[in-house]
Amino acid sequence: MYDFDAFIKSLKSIHPKHILEFFEEKSRPKRGGIWRFTNEIKPVDLYCYFGARFGRPNGLQNFFRSDDSDNLIHWEWVFEYEGGLISFQGMNFRTELMWFGISPFAQSEVSNFLAAIKRDFVNYGREMAQLRKDVLEKWVEFVNPYQRIKASVDGLLEDLAGLELPTELSSLPDPFSLVDGNGETALTETLKKYARARGLCFGIRSMIPVMAEAFVNLVLFVLMRPELRSDKRMRDHIIRQPIDIRIKSLHMHCIGFPRAVDYASDVCRAYHTLVNERNDLLHGNVAIEKLRFNEVHFHGKVPVFIQYKGIWERSIGVDLHSVGYSGLHNEVKVVGDLIDYVLTCLDEPIAQQVKRVLEERDLGLNEANGRLGILFPGALVDFRVVTQSESAGIEKSAPTDTGESAPPDQGKGKA
Repeated sequence: MYDFDAFIKSLKSIHPKHILEFFEEKSRPKRGGIWRFTNEIKPVDLYCYFGARFGRPNGLQNFFRSDDSDNLIHWEWVFEYEGGLISFQGMNFRTELMWFGISPFAQSEVSNFLAAIKRDFVNYGREMAQLRKDVLEKWVEFVNPYQRIKASVDGLLEDLAGLELPTELSSLPDPFSLVDGNGETALTETLKKYARARGLCFGIRSMIPVMAEAFVNLVLFVLMRPELRSDKRMRDHIIRQPIDIRIKSLHMHCIGFPRAVDYASDVCRAYHTLVNERNDLLHGNVAIEKLRFNEVHFHGKVPVFIQYKGIWERSIGVDLHSVGYSGLHNEVKVVGDLIDYVLTCLDEPIAQQVKRVLEERDLGLNEANGRLGILFPGALVDFRVVTQSESAGIEKSAPTDTGESAPPDQGKGKA
């Protein structure tokens, strides 16, 4: 049985110049392979183990990476063994183990190799713990609640636009125009489209004011004064205030506001009206002035219409009017105007930082010191090196461990 523990102990970290010399040596073995794994060993454990045992990463990929988190390969250690070199590369979605020279063991035994590495953790436990404590910073990734709601609203608006319905209720079609010469009707399908529009409009109008509230909460989270942030009861009290109080007191609770937000401004008054409209819609309030759609006289039980309304106006038209279809885009603008106005009340450098945070779906928080950050770009990039047989059209479930590896520029895939 192969002695993996002895193999692990035999690994030697070498200087980057010797790595270059190895690849420049014309007589070196040309064989190589790539084996991939994810969480069989946690990447942070592997990083701390190599760091504790061998020091800083020594692979050539460390010199190619940019000094940020937007890289294909984040770190690399390269070790010498009796048959060649073996490399560990930390990527966005996995760790890749690459060997060059004589295969150290069969691919089917990679799990035994990883198990041997984990057994060796005990010999470097103290150093690993010290590295994790003193060198690494732990960040929590979380979803930006404002961006989550905004993306949902934008998606529903796109769905609504895709129905290609008239924006004005006065443009509703004549139902008789939906019947063709053969007597077949598109009435049913049209009714489904308008019913879909009603549901979309209801959902959008329900979420629009919440999007503004999420913006205000995010401003409080990012800019709240340290003495308030550190007091949980004060922090919770501020967040639980009615939305108008939260907006009026932003300059008192947050840094970066040289002046107060004027809640008596036209922008804020429009938003306040919008909130009230949403509450009536969402809670089913019986507000007659907002729900009325017609007036009619009766002589006993005989209706005497003041004016005639069309079939659509009495059916779909009523439904769309009751959910505010015609004024939907104006309500979206009301929220956008409020956000823009609040940002103008901030110092310009801070306003730019808040705008940057607003645009990102994923944010990061260092719980140890309260720092907020954007940890990764909007899209994490991935690639995989393919073997010659794969590039010829033969897909394999796992890379081969024989033959030359294809050059990295044949990598494929991007997430």
